[in-house]
Amino acid sequence: MAFLSSRRRRARLVLEVDDAALGRLLKSLQATTSTGTIGATDLFMGQISRLLDQSKADWDRRTHQLSVLACCLSESHGPRGWAAREPRNASALVLSAWVQLERGRARGRLEDAAGIAESCLRAADLAPEDPTPWVVLLGLSRLERRSQREVFGVWNEVLARDRWNREAHLSMLRYLGPEEMGSRVQVLDFLDAVRASTPANAPCAATELTAHVLQYHSVLTRGGVEALMARHRWSHASAAQTLDRTAHTWARPGFLHHAAALADLNLLAYALIAADRRSEARPVFEAINGTVAAWPWSVGGDPVSEFEEARIRSGTGE
Repeated sequence: MAFLSSRRRRARLVLEVDDAALGRLLKSLQATTSTGTIGATDLFMGQISRLLDQSKADWDRRTHQLSVLACCLSESHGPRGWAAREPRNASALVLSAWVQLERGRARGRLEDAAGIAESCLRAADLAPEDPTPWVVLLGLSRLERRSQREVFGVWNEVLARDRWNREAHLSMLRYLGPEEMGSRVQVLDFLDAVRASTPANAPCAATELTAHVLQYHSVLTRGGVEALMARHRWSHASAAQTLDRTAHTWARPGFLHHAAALADLNLLAYALIAADRRSEARPVFEAINGTVAAWPWSVGGDPVSEFEEARIRSGTGE
C-alpha cells in the first residue's frame, strides 16, 4: 500500500482511498454519465465488469470496490440496467442491489426490499463462494430492523466466506448498538469476541476503535456538560488501551494492507486528536498524506476542513 510520501500533500476527499484502478474508473464513469453518449450503458458495464473481474479472488478489495461504486452510483440507473441485461452476472446483481440499498438508506425508505433480497440470493446461487451478496443482505436486514436470529444467520454466511470482512463487522457493530436492535452490553460482548479472534492487521481490525468513536459521538450529541467533557472518555481504560495498541503499529509501512486501510488510519488520526494525543497523531497523518475519508471527519462539518484543522493541530508538516 503506497501511502507514504516525504512531501505533505493538500488534503482531498478520496472515496476510493488508495485503490488507483477504482479511482480511474470513477472518473471515467463520471465522464460517461455526464456526456450521455450513445452506447454509454455498454461502456458502463464493460468498465465495471473488468475492474470487478480483477478483484474476484480478493474478497476484501471486491467488497471495498462494490461499496464505493454503490455509494457513487446511488442515483444512477446504470447498475439496474446492467443487472437486467445480464441476469446471470453475479457482479451486476450485487451492484444493483447495493445501489438500491444505498438509495434507500439515503432517502429513509426502500423502494423494493424484496427485489434487493432476490437479487442477492440469485447472486449467491451464481457465485456461492462470494461473500458480497450476503454483505448486502446484512445491510438490508439492518435497515429493515430484522430479528437478531435472522441477522446472525446472514452474518454467519458472510463469515463462512470471508472471516475478516470489514464491511460486515462494522454493520454488525451498528446493528447490535442501542441505537438499532441491541444494547451496550451486546456491543461489548461482540467486541470481546472480535478482539479474541482477530489478527491485529485484519481488514476488520478497526471494529473496536470504531465502537469507541461511535460512543464518543453519542456523548457529544447529548450536549451540555457531558459534551464539554467528552474528550475525557478517551482516558478510560478500554479506549486508552485501544489507542495504545493501534497508535504505534497501524502507521508502520505495510502493517495494514487491506483495501480500506487509509480509511482506518483516518479513524485513528481522528481518535488521537479527540483524545488530545497530538504527538502520536503526527505519524498517522504523515502516513495518510492528505487522503481524507469522509467519516468520521464529516461529523464535525466539512470533512476536508476538519481533517486539515486536525492535521495542523498535530504539528504535521511543521
